[in-house]
This record gives sequence, C-alpha cells and structure tokens, in this order.
Amino acid sequence: MKKELFLALVLAATTISFVPVSHANANENGALPYISGNHNFPPNRWHTVRHTFEIKNPKNSKQISQVIIQVPEVVNWSNNPKDIVVADGNGKKVNTNVTIKDKTISLAFAEPIAPNSHLEIDINKVKRVTQGNGPVYRLFAKFDGSDVSTPIGVARFRFK
Repeated sequence: MKKELFLALVLAATTISFVPVSHANANENGALPYISGNHNFPPNRWHTVRHTFEIKNPKNSKQISQVIIQVPEVVNWSNNPKDIVVADGNGKKVNTNVTIKDKTISLAFAEPIAPNSHLEIDINKVKRVTQGNGPVYRLFAKFDGSDVSTPIGVARFRFK
C-alpha cells in the first residue's frame, strides 16, 4: 500500500513538472487583447441589470482604436448611447464615440487604448433574459491604423 501511494505521488510530481509555468500567463504575454472578466449587477434575477466587460490589452499588443460588441438577440436594453460607459483600469472615464446599429455597438476611442492597459465597459439598463441559458456577447477589436476586426472573445452572462 505504501509503495503504491509513493508511486502515485512520484507520478503526480513528474506530471506537474512538465506543465509550463508560462501557461497561466499566456494571455498576459500575448499579442491580442482579451476579455479578462465579465459580470452583471445586481448578480441575481432583478428585472434590469448592468452587464460589464473587462478587457485587457497585453503589453505585446497594438493600440486599440475601436471595440465592437455584438449584442445577443435575446437581450433588450434602452439602445441609448448614454447607457454605455467606458472606463480605464483606474475607473477614469474614457472619451468614446458610441455608435449603435441594430444589435451592434461600436466604441471608437478618441485616443487609442495603449498596450498594457485595462478597459471596463458597462452596458446599463439591460433587461433580464427570459429565454435560454443566458446571453452570449461577441467582442472584436480594431487596431490603430487597421480596418480589420479581430475577434477578442465571447462573454456569457448567467442569471442566478
């Protein structure tokens, strides 16, 4: 019994030693922005909530000139550009030109978002979803000097 336990521990230690340490920081050292978090407030089944996206632009990335958000069909909200607030990692409001067309929100930044920075995007007055497992947003970025939309991730919101 002791011999089997010892062999199991040796096997586990050997397996762990082969996992690269940089794996956990893959996005941090990457060249593309990514969604580092998302949440809704209040976190329960209230009728109207706020959806928040946290986007990290890693140090090896280019400057972001625009973020495009595809809003799911099952989400209803005010469609008012004033209900979208963009802030940096310190909570300071970012000067943003908000354009809404159908279920697509385009956020064009007066000054491109520098590498190694954070963005927090709040969509206020989102009405609770009554269908499915929760809405899935798709986010894209355009880099300074480019018109190509690059996918940066999806965000799913679940209601408790």
